[in-house]
Amino acid sequence: MKLATYQDGSRDGQLVVVSRDLASAHYATGIASRLQQVLDDWGFLSPQLQDLYDALNQGRGRHTFPFDPLQCMAPLPRAYQWVEGQAYPSLLQAQDAEPGLVLAPGSGDNLLGACELLRCQSEALGVDFGAGLAAITADVPQGATPAQALDGVRLLLLSNSVRLRSLEPVERAKGAGWVQSAPATAFSPVAITLDELGDAWDKGRVHLPLHTSWNGRKVGMCDAGPEMQYHFGQLIAQLCATRNVRAGSIVGSGPVANAGVGSKSKTQWPQGYNCIAEKRAMETLQSGQPSTAYLQFGDTVRIEMKGQDGLSLFGAIDQELAPLLG
Repeated sequence: MKLATYQDGSRDGQLVVVSRDLASAHYATGIASRLQQVLDDWGFLSPQLQDLYDALNQGRGRHTFPFDPLQCMAPLPRAYQWVEGQAYPSLLQAQDAEPGLVLAPGSGDNLLGACELLRCQSEALGVDFGAGLAAITADVPQGATPAQALDGVRLLLLSNSVRLRSLEPVERAKGAGWVQSAPATAFSPVAITLDELGDAWDKGRVHLPLHTSWNGRKVGMCDAGPEMQYHFGQLIAQLCATRNVRAGSIVGSGPVANAGVGSKSKTQWPQGYNCIAEKRAMETLQSGQPSTAYLQFGDTVRIEMKGQDGLSLFGAIDQELAPLLG
């Protein structure tokens, strides 16, 4: 099943069911008007949405219309909480950091649609994209094991967790979490149930490459599966270790990354990168200093994942960096 949220002038938008090929859609009116309603009563409402989804794919929808990602808000425009882990091996990890799983809270009150502009005050803030995956949860009780937490994954989606790299050292020096350096995150047009992935979903991981393009040039094709050190069950279990997690929470993987190959002095990363800071770390290892600049106004970023049939699973995050409106 594939679900999206269309703009309707409200803060939470209007829930729509989207066909498997992302060509058509149908309002979920009469079943649920908002995605949060479905998450709160999944056992009763999701089978009804599944029936509508099946009818849509079979050409039996009574009031279908062409699906337009430009009309999409984030699938869940406001989340009870949005947290992101670092599930992949990263060159950005501090050399003296304690090993283990760490989650960083983000802002869940203003999540962006896939095609919304990324706005910031200045290019000097070091604006960076971060292409990853995220899970929307059911209720997960405090103390759940990773296996139990994995059962709490309701939907998956793509994320672009933007960072302002120039502000990170300031917040790190204060010993605080990311606040100013972590602006609004954007999500794919569509959130999908796990069955849409088929065999690509295995043990809490998505075994498919994540495609990232910067100004139309492919820069990342990292496989999201094999090198995910902490699967989604582990990420969610970490979050609920000391508290209950409520339906409508979003847990992210962090930027997808694959390890380099070759010797230390001649390491290459054939699958590229999913955030610019990772690329700059690669350059520092290779030549002693970074040479790639962060995003500039007018730059575009596209993030997409295709299924084993070559078709887009979630639709694409397709954003442009723009200055704040005066």
